[in-house]
Amino acid sequence: MDELSVKIKIADREYPMKVKRADEERVRVAGKLINEKIKTYRDKFGIDDKQDLLAMVAFDCLVEKMTDEENLQVIDQTVIEKVEHLNRMVSQVL
Repeated sequence: MDELSVKIKIADREYPMKVKRADEERVRVAGKLINEKIKTYRDKFGIDDKQDLLAMVAFDCLVEKMTDEENLQVIDQTVIEKVEHLNRMVSQVL
């Protein structure tokens, strides 16, 4: 198994985990981004309760994910329509 034991610190708490070597950098960056979002919410709203901050970060991340998925669906549909259009054009020429 190609796994590493790492500790990721989120909101002043360490979380030990085992991750695939290929995922280590992504996991560390994710932890860093979560901490940056926590800091942003703390500074912007003056909230110190870690549970509230983590809930806000989780909510924000889910909204971003849903938005990205919706955008990908629009892009996928556009690509499908363009491919269908190209197929029709090629069929007409043949």
